[in-house]
Amino acid sequence: MNVRRTAVRRVPVLLAAGALGALLAGCGIRATEVPTDFGPAPSRVSCSPAGQEASAQAERGLPVQVFLLCGSSLVAVDRTVRVPDGAADSRRVLVAQGLLDELSREPSAAEQQAGYSTRVRSGTTVSGPRPGDPEDTLRLSTVPGSLTSAGLAQIVCTFSDSAAAEGDGSVILGGPDDARPRRYACTNEVRSRPDDEEPPSSEVTGG
Repeated sequence: MNVRRTAVRRVPVLLAAGALGALLAGCGIRATEVPTDFGPAPSRVSCSPAGQEASAQAERGLPVQVFLLCGSSLVAVDRTVRVPDGAADSRRVLVAQGLLDELSREPSAAEQQAGYSTRVRSGTTVSGPRPGDPEDTLRLSTVPGSLTSAGLAQIVCTFSDSAAAEGDGSVILGGPDDARPRRYACTNEVRSRPDDEEPPSSEVTGG
C-alpha cells in the first residue's frame, strides 16, 4: 500500500519536470538536473590589448599614460608624446597639449576592437595661466563645464597622473573665458563611473 501511494505521488512531480524541460527546450535553453550558479554575465569587452601602443609607435618621445573609456570605466593606456625642449614652465603646457592630442586621437583598430573609445573632442588645445591665475593653471580651449562628464574625467585623470599636475595630483583647469579656474581631482569613483561621476572641483584662491 505504501509503495503504491509513493508511486502515485511521484507521477505529478515527474510530469511537472517533463513540462519544465519541454518549456526550456522551446526557449533554446538546455535543461539540467544539476543546480548551477552562473554568476554575472561575461563581458564582451576585454580592455586588455592596450600596452601595445607605446611599442607600436616608432618615434622617440616621453612615455606617458592616458585614460580612455573601456566598458563603463576609465583605463590607463600607454602612449608616447614628443615634447620639444624648452623652459620648464612652457614644457608643462607642451606635455599637457601632447596628452590632449593623444586623448582626442581616434583609438587604434586593435583598441577599438577591445572596446576602447574617447569622449575628448578633436582639436582641443591648452594654454598656460593668464595674469591673476595660479601659476599651475591650464586653460582649455573649451570651458570645462561644457564638456561631457566622461570627457572631463579623461582629461582630469590623465593630467593628474602626469607632469601637468600639481604635487598633490590635482589639476587647475580653466576655459577660454574670464571665469576663475577651478581645482579638479581624479577619484576612484570618477575612474569607475566617469559617465555618472563628474570630477570634483573646488574654487582656487590667490594667483
